[in-house]
Amino acid sequence: MIKGLHHNAYRCRDSEETRRFYEDFLGLPLANAFVIRETKSGRRTAVLHSFYRMDDGSCLAFFEAPDRPFVFKKQHDYDLHIALEVSEPSLPKMLEKGKAAGIEVRGVADHGFIHSIYFRDPNGYVIELTAKHGDHASAMDPSINGARRELDSWQAEKPRPRRAARRPLPKASARRRRRATTRPARHRS
Repeated sequence: MIKGLHHNAYRCRDSEETRRFYEDFLGLPLANAFVIRETKSGRRTAVLHSFYRMDDGSCLAFFEAPDRPFVFKKQHDYDLHIALEVSEPSLPKMLEKGKAAGIEVRGVADHGFIHSIYFRDPNGYVIELTAKHGDHASAMDPSINGARRELDSWQAEKPRPRRAARRPLPKASARRRRRATTRPARHRS
């Protein structure tokens, strides 16, 4: 039924700034862009939807939606990152290209079955370029790597989430404090 990934879509701050990173820096051609003027629910809008094609035909896509609030922040790798496969010889070249362009870059990280470098795109997303090495096929074969056993073990033993620190209640407004001091106290009998 599912044949593969057509596209993943993310919000972007500015479509041209995003295009410079994905097309000019990473080399993903702009495959399509169109303006959405009305949502399927009938709401008027003005959104640009753009697509950057990878060699397998799938795309990374972006929405620039100036009329819709969105908090852009530097994402932590564990929260959100986009991993794109490249050849092993491409990694050091892209690492140097990123440094020369003044783009935030980290790596090369050896994960045992892949090598990776990391960039931050103009929207705050972490972009990982990764190259297979070693016995990648075995590392990704669940009949060999014990993926289900590892997941079950994690579920049974994972650390409990830390409780959020209790926030102090907001202070009463000045008006409410004045009312409280000028009103006589009510006593129940």
